[in-house]
Amino acid sequence: MPDIFYLVSKWWKQILVIVILSMLAVGAVLFFLPPKYLSTTTAVPASSYLKDKASIFGTNLQQLYPVLGIPDDLDMIVGTGQLDTPYIAVAKEFNLYDHYKTAEQGEAAIIKAAYILKKNAKVIKSDYGELKVRVWDTDKNLAPQLADAIMNHLQSIHGDIQNSNNISILASLKAGKAKLDERLAKSDSTSRSSTNVQSFNERAILSEQAQQYEKLIGQYELMSDSKQPVLVVVEKARASDWPDKPKKVLWLTATFVLSVLFALLLALLLEKRKPVLR
Repeated sequence: MPDIFYLVSKWWKQILVIVILSMLAVGAVLFFLPPKYLSTTTAVPASSYLKDKASIFGTNLQQLYPVLGIPDDLDMIVGTGQLDTPYIAVAKEFNLYDHYKTAEQGEAAIIKAAYILKKNAKVIKSDYGELKVRVWDTDKNLAPQLADAIMNHLQSIHGDIQNSNNISILASLKAGKAKLDERLAKSDSTSRSSTNVQSFNERAILSEQAQQYEKLIGQYELMSDSKQPVLVVVEKARASDWPDKPKKVLWLTATFVLSVLFALLLALLLEKRKPVLR
């Protein structure tokens, strides 16, 4: 097997040509690639106890409820970040089809803009149990707005999912209260025309149940309107002064190393074929 120093001394011109051509090609591509700026929004999970009726209206041990949730609470939100829904909403909100200059029109333009945004964004859970929304964009001032908007839509989607249970219970309570009012009205008419003690007791029980329904309806209406947060944003996205992509130094360094290795391998193959050619 030829010595490496022998290969370099014999084929250095060809190796140099390959390295220079590779560096020029990659450098030209990097030169024409638009710089992209990175902005990141960071949030932590809100405590699940804040959505519990007992923690809101209860009077005991409220100080024991944790303020924040656990990292596992973020798994479903990260999963939602892989869907198209939040990106379509943000694409509509910011008219990104104009920003990305998509050739499509109408709904197709929105879908294409959402696809580009999704490609330029990442929703991840960090090693410290934080939710991070990262967005790269050629406009350094637009990138933080997009990152914050994606975080807000993730918050809204999971807030609506959480609140749907309260809305369902509220509707059931109102339906039950309506039936109870009908029974109470019949009991009132009966008690006026009768002196039976049982009818008066029944009316008292129904009145007490109606008061309990009213109390529960008021509590669930408050919970439905308040919409407890799913996420607590600890750091909003900021505009970056330096582009994050493309990483020119990294790409040029990798190109140099790979082109040198390729040139050496090619020189080795040519050197080994020489006796065959003779």
